[in-house]
Amino acid sequence: MKQETIPLYCINTSVAADFAAGQVLLIDKPLRWTSFDVVCKCRNLITRRMKIKKLKVGHAGTLDPLATGLMIVCSGKATKRINEWMDMDKEYLAIIELGRTTPSFDMETDTDAVFPSEHITREMLEKTLERFLGETQQVPPLFSAKYLQGKRAYTLARKGSDTQLPPHPIHINRLEIIRFDPPVVEIKMRCSKGTYVRAFARDLGIALQSGACLTGLRRTAIGNFTVDNAVSPETFEQAISTPDHNLPNHNPNQHETFTIQVSSSAGTDSKISGASQGRIPADGHQQTV
Repeated sequence: MKQETIPLYCINTSVAADFAAGQVLLIDKPLRWTSFDVVCKCRNLITRRMKIKKLKVGHAGTLDPLATGLMIVCSGKATKRINEWMDMDKEYLAIIELGRTTPSFDMETDTDAVFPSEHITREMLEKTLERFLGETQQVPPLFSAKYLQGKRAYTLARKGSDTQLPPHPIHINRLEIIRFDPPVVEIKMRCSKGTYVRAFARDLGIALQSGACLTGLRRTAIGNFTVDNAVSPETFEQAISTPDHNLPNHNPNQHETFTIQVSSSAGTDSKISGASQGRIPADGHQQTV
């Protein structure tokens, strides 16, 4: 069977105390998994393998079901540092389609309007992106988990409400055009906590005197943590199910790199597919179970 080497920080799966003391796992969330699914999967695997009755496990930032990419999953005492990692800047690869819009600003809902986009050149896009750098005010999508009138905003959106949420400050550090293939563009962005990438797509379309919606989203980094050092839930399960196998892990207090050998069939899929589903911001909120 073909093998691949994945550079990771690791611990030994036979030491249950490591998880209670606090471990940080880098997981590459698959398409259509909820962030809660990822946390529950990790928690169940650890407690069964370690024969632990109760273990606190949480994550440092939600990804929507139709987004893929990096999630930081913490166990034991490491969950106390979740807010610290949630506050870090995030990096995304966003696929945006120019010339059409949807009510949710992504692919959760159907197209509601089309606009001319033939006038948009790469030079025009580059100059327009410059206007988004630095601190700006962003209006969150109504299809979000923010509270409005005592209810989650997305419940009002699904009833057809056109209420607008108040703007909040965000900071975009970097925007880079990775692909320009009109009407589709791919943009790498580095931004602050609380930035809605699909709201950025909406605003970009308006700034380009057209319309736009998010059609694909992948988170590639949180602070200095990168998806290159993350593993899929399947790889995690394979490692933790093998006695005395090194478990993929990233302990922020360690600085030595180890490697593990895993089946290539258990590797992660790095392709961008699907789109953000639009319930919560891409960097979301803390969740522990």
